[in-house]
Amino acid sequence: MRNFGDIDIMSIEFVVNEGIATVRLNRPESLNAIDYAMRARLQALWRHIGDTPEIRAVIVTGAGDRAFSSGADLRRTPPPATSFAAQVFGGEGAEAEAGSLTLGLDFDTPVICAFNGLAYGGGLEIGLACDIRIAAETARFALPEVQVGSMPGSGGTQRLPRLVGHANAMWMLLTGDAIDAQTALRIGLVSHVVAPESLMETATGIARRLANAAPLAVHAIKQAVRDGLEMPLPVALAHERRLWGLLRDTEDRKEGREAFAQKRAPSFRGR
Repeated sequence: MRNFGDIDIMSIEFVVNEGIATVRLNRPESLNAIDYAMRARLQALWRHIGDTPEIRAVIVTGAGDRAFSSGADLRRTPPPATSFAAQVFGGEGAEAEAGSLTLGLDFDTPVICAFNGLAYGGGLEIGLACDIRIAAETARFALPEVQVGSMPGSGGTQRLPRLVGHANAMWMLLTGDAIDAQTALRIGLVSHVVAPESLMETATGIARRLANAAPLAVHAIKQAVRDGLEMPLPVALAHERRLWGLLRDTEDRKEGREAFAQKRAPSFRGR
């Protein structure tokens, strides 16, 4: 059992190696289903990663070979004793209690989701909030909340249409039906599908590339894309130009150009 701050992370493995953080959902006996305690731990972990500049890339995956996460643990998430309004407006800690699984996952460090098996409900919603999604050939994806009288509450109805288009998203959201990895690749939900035994090797290779890139440039690109999606195109283009200008005089940009001219690998320092 490992402690992270004052929060026990027994159900989540968290390891940092050479600037790459690996977050592994670790309840394989329940298909890595997420209960209230695990949700709070994830929220705390997202905040920690966002506050730790030494972490240059993140991989999120699941334990075992059956599931990334089956979503909410319906056996361990009974209706709360207080109303949603009381949770939202109830004072300290209320936002986290009522907040989504992805609360705090809006940091500028790049995040790779490695779907090692089925990703249903909240499990898929975590992946939707990541920057790069790859999947094992055995992975399956669904937002089945409608089948139990509910709806996605951690970004599913908003992020899925932005990724796969209105028609594909509405099919998944309104039927709750699952799709396989090849269908997910075809509609743009994931960018790569690999053999299960190659999944973590592929994810780690991508993470190393991101961790070795210029961190200020990586962060600026994430900001440009994330913010630009909410802006009219002329405003987004001006925002992009401003971020480009902020990078123009950095030491890393100078180092990148010099390394290119000298045909060597650059050494970026984040300044």
